[in-house]
Amino acid sequence: MKTPDAQRPRPGSDILKTALRRNIGAMTGGTVLMGLYQAGETAFPIALGLIVEHTMQDRSPSALALSIGVLAVIITTVSLSWRFGMRILQKANTTEAHRWRVRVADCGLEPVARDAGLKSGEVLTIATEDADQTADIIEVVPLLISSLVAVLVAAVALGLADIRLGLLVIVGTALILSVLSVMSKRIGSSTREQQARVARAGAKVADLITGLRPLHGFGGNHAAFRSYRKVSTEAKHQAITVAGVNGAYAGTAMALNAALAAGVTLTAGRLAFEGRITVGELVMAVGLAQFIMEPLKLFSDMPKYVMMARASAERMALVLTAPPVATPGPERPAAGGDLEIDCVRYGALRDLKFQVPAGEFVAIAVYQPRAAADLAAILAVRVPPHAYEGAVRISGEELAALSIEAVREHMLVNPYDGEIFAGTLRTNIDPSGTSRTVEAAVEASMLTDVVALHREGLDHGVRDRGANLSGGQRQRLSLARALAADSDILVLHDPTTAVDAVTEQIVARNIAELRRGRTTVVITSSPALLDAADRVLVLDDGVITAEDTHRNLLAGDENYCLAVAR
Repeated sequence: MKTPDAQRPRPGSDILKTALRRNIGAMTGGTVLMGLYQAGETAFPIALGLIVEHTMQDRSPSALALSIGVLAVIITTVSLSWRFGMRILQKANTTEAHRWRVRVADCGLEPVARDAGLKSGEVLTIATEDADQTADIIEVVPLLISSLVAVLVAAVALGLADIRLGLLVIVGTALILSVLSVMSKRIGSSTREQQARVARAGAKVADLITGLRPLHGFGGNHAAFRSYRKVSTEAKHQAITVAGVNGAYAGTAMALNAALAAGVTLTAGRLAFEGRITVGELVMAVGLAQFIMEPLKLFSDMPKYVMMARASAERMALVLTAPPVATPGPERPAAGGDLEIDCVRYGALRDLKFQVPAGEFVAIAVYQPRAAADLAAILAVRVPPHAYEGAVRISGEELAALSIEAVREHMLVNPYDGEIFAGTLRTNIDPSGTSRTVEAAVEASMLTDVVALHREGLDHGVRDRGANLSGGQRQRLSLARALAADSDILVLHDPTTAVDAVTEQIVARNIAELRRGRTTVVITSSPALLDAADRVLVLDDGVITAEDTHRNLLAGDENYCLAVAR
């Protein structure tokens, strides 16, 4: 007796069943039309044999004209049924692939990350290639059924001429499918491994593109390229293996199909020579032997495509069924509240404790970059609350008790390496198109010079990752987006590291002015931002070691002076 776990369907199978279930209408129509196409194709050599038989007997022009009319009807039926059948199936295939792409992308973009153990490049591969291959099942099943119809019609027609011909087709088809079904399992396992290695190579590319500038900075680009070459070579070797398996499968299928067709032709010739079938039946048998190659090829290819679709569906299930890293609560924080960090221990942070009252502008001078990154990650909820000790409270509510959507609406954490998207300056600053502070955010972030440089102004085009902008322009664009969001609590992590000192001074004053009365936290070592803050907290060795204004700390704390003075 099987255990409940063993009886439970695998997620990949569930995905395929879902795809088949919601396209049952399109698949039914496509199967009928493709079956009609295959039946028409099969009817052509049958009709040709009958025409030869009756024309030789009657030898009349009317019989010839009738035969030509019948052939015209068959050809028209074949043409129209193929055209409209494939149109229905390909539309359903494309639509279903789009649905799965959206589902996978939605999981990847959820505020709470899923514990799938995959990088963004791998998720991208799953959302594109695997989604397409999974949706191919919509075409595979109707083509499989229609090919079976063609083989059965051919077997019946040949069986009516001579039972041995019909049995030869049925037994030969069963033997071909048995051999190919064994080979298709190898294709499925090889395809899964290939997709995994391609996804890892894609993830490596995404990482390299993101870190290319700093890699060049410290000379690590050659090591990074060697690392990519290794994973890319592994993907190439696996692709060659898959191509070899597919080639062996296709070659075996073609050889077996040709052997069956040759067997039918030779058997029919022998029977005609012995006088057991007529000349018309011989013509029909030879025509069917040639025609049956196509449905047999389709029929023999189907197990391969089914295994590929199943392998891709199982990879999609890695994303779709992965549990969330954290389970957010249902509460919402009160508007305009304070921010409290209470004895947090995580990474480089140890018993970190401080509070930012509502409406205050606080700067945190962090001596160790790792501690700054850990603090920003916790506030951005990239680290689930259960992964660290202590508590983070917004308006007195613990982060673990709040819904992630409410946290995002109430508190915005803008990273130092904020992404820039293809579009325009305006769509990067205000993606939703609802902000009422775009102009003020542009002024405060000193992005006005970029806007003034271009005749289109805020509608100037921006390439993917801001490729047509300098480092300082990208950073100010990211800052403008954070300021335009006008959130109750704004956390900025090193927002001015790529701008010059004069611009930095102006930006610091502008932030303080624009955010007056709103809670603002800046994690920075910039003297300009530290001086603009109401209060400075010194974070050293994971704890707050000092607290005062920037100028008082400069005057009385030698370590602080060495750390931030430029």
